[in-house]
Amino acid sequence: MRLILASSSPRRRELLELAGLNFSVYAPDCDESNAKGLAPETAAATTAKKKAAAAVAVFPDDIVIGADTIVVVDGKALGKPGGAEDAKSMLHMLSGRKHSVFTGVCVFYGGQSAVFCEKTDVFFYELTDFEINEYISTGEPLDKAGAYGIQGRGALFVRRIDGDYYNVVGLPLARLVRLLRTVCGADNQLARPQN
Repeated sequence: MRLILASSSPRRRELLELAGLNFSVYAPDCDESNAKGLAPETAAATTAKKKAAAAVAVFPDDIVIGADTIVVVDGKALGKPGGAEDAKSMLHMLSGRKHSVFTGVCVFYGGQSAVFCEKTDVFFYELTDFEINEYISTGEPLDKAGAYGIQGRGALFVRRIDGDYYNVVGLPLARLVRLLRTVCGADNQLARPQN
């Protein structure tokens, strides 16, 4: 039985590698529009389950992880920006304020599934136009929900967080690994061999 990450996110791959897990990647093509209009926790969990279910259809005998991250400010969900102007608008919206990051996670195993959603509150410093424009010029915010990456130069905007840092990166790692141990008994079979 293998561990399959149903995601194209390089950040999620890096986090599973950090945990020392042996896994393969399969990025399903999923329509995420059905989750719109739902509460953020429900939307993230629903999309995570949809991604995992698409991968389970291809890998029915394996353990599959699906995940989805949503950034929310004032009840408005911020996805990946559509371009530089969209990124600028998002960063202005986050400037000097608190926003919440929700990551839904679904694990399919042996014909069953377990789903949870983790929330982390992130507090930004006030951002100047210069900071925002300079950051956008790096290209970093253009493929990230909320138009920033806390693990990259976007870290310079963060005053503090309440909750799991790795959740903001894209995967609540400790909680996921504990779930894998609990539901899959997966301690030994998923670990990467040590060199």
